Amino acid sequence: MKKVIKLICIFALAAMSGCGTEASKVSHNLSQQADNFNDIRQLTVINCITGDTLFQMTGKMSINADASDNQLEVIVEDEEGEYKKHFIGLSDNVTYVVEDVTGKGVNKYKYTLNFNPKMWIPINVDCID
Repeated sequence: MKKVIKLICIFALAAMSGCGTEASKVSHNLSQQADNFNDIRQLTVINCITGDTLFQMTGKMSINADASDNQLEVIVEDEEGEYKKHFIGLSDNVTYVVEDVTGKGVNKYKYTLNFNPKMWIPINVDCID
């Protein structure tokens, strides 16, 4: 009887570990690899109304979308192995794209943050007499 119970347990464990598609396993592994700061990612934040890029970050980063706060929490690793946390507010008209750019000839430690200056300094001067 003990052998039967052991066989049932073994088959049950094998069945549970075999659940899911190959794509879901690969997706999980890629996400875990990136969240362990082993891959280079590029985060682009876009204004959906104007189509303008608000800013980009490139580097070794872990990204968590927090729906309760409407923000992205981005943790980056620099060349000294130190970590920095950034928050990016999201709204109905702001979205983001994350790309895996590992292997594209970028520095594996350095991260960059690029702002689009015309999104921050919209100066229109009108003189009214």
